[in-house]
Amino acid sequence: NFIVVVGKWGQGRPVKEVRDLMSQASGIHVDSINAPSLLPGIDLSDHKNYWKFGYDAVMVTDSAFYRNPHYHMPTDTIGTLNFDYMAEVVKGVYWAVVNL
Repeated sequence: NFIVVVGKWGQGRPVKEVRDLMSQASGIHVDSINAPSLLPGIDLSDHKNYWKFGYDAVMVTDSAFYRNPHYHMPTDTIGTLNFDYMAEVVKGVYWAVVNL
């Protein structure tokens, strides 16, 4: 029922911009968090490599393995996916990307 834009300490502006733009175009609630990169789960995606080289980058997540018991399991099948929810996320990300 929500999506989160994640950034590390010092990335308040880009995280807020992405969150606000996604909220404008999406029918789902969009939250955000800035946290130290040592917080478990905060760097578990491709954005970590951008941080490593000094670039601002965010992760857009539904908190995956914290809320989905099927995440990366044999039961993680197409039947467990919510395509309406995913479409709202895609609309929000698209709007953020074209308006940054």
